[in-house]
Amino acid sequence: MPLGDVWSGICRANAGAPHEPDVNALTEFCNMGYARGKCPSFPDTTAPDAVRFMIARDQDQMIQIAYVTERDHHPHAHGSLEYSRAAAAFPETCGDPLLEKQAQAYALSYVRRRPAAA
Repeated sequence: MPLGDVWSGICRANAGAPHEPDVNALTEFCNMGYARGKCPSFPDTTAPDAVRFMIARDQDQMIQIAYVTERDHHPHAHGSLEYSRAAAAFPETCGDPLLEKQAQAYALSYVRRRPAAA
């Protein structure tokens, strides 16, 4: 799973009509990405259709998470976020609350698997 675990939540693909997707949509689209043209909730915009994360560093209670957003399997944007193990949060926001929420899900999955820094 791209976020480390299967997650549920509210679909915000259409900002004007957030809703809770059914289990099939969660498994097939929401958790995997690339739902454009497959999921009826996914808007036809130039926005990315997937986000991928990786742990770039884990030391001194800080986890650096690198990310890339993708559109049609090609890079769209990239960056990194710092996640505090001690606070279980990002000390600084990235300006994109949805990206940050997905990164937090990824961080929580990682911390559950690796409770202490290597």
